[in-house]
Amino acid sequence: MAAGFDGASLAAAVALAIGIGLQNFPEGTAVAMPLRREGMSRSRSFFYGQLSGAVEPVAAVVGAAAVIVAQPILPYALAFAAGAMIFVVAEELLPKARRGSPDIAAMSVVVGFTVMMTLDVALG
Repeated sequence: MAAGFDGASLAAAVALAIGIGLQNFPEGTAVAMPLRREGMSRSRSFFYGQLSGAVEPVAAVVGAAAVIVAQPILPYALAFAAGAMIFVVAEELLPKARRGSPDIAAMSVVVGFTVMMTLDVALG
């Protein structure tokens, strides 16, 4: 799909795959833990946690096709999405996280940012 696109490289694809993989751990846990708490078996909770990521390959193909169609407006759409995510974190998550342990919340933000920036710089 990326043939002929400037900036498309194997290193960029690897960085993206690692970032998505790192994000999938808490996503699967967020699905599995409430199921386990409600009495579902460990294996079944784990299965449903894994199943929550099963839509990603299909969505990736649809997303790749959408990128090709929407390439002229892509920078604006991505900037809007990034701003929306930063707003949600700043408005909702950080204040609630600081109620428990402000030091852990702040260090988690720093570690997450550092990991993603390291991947971005190291892998292209």
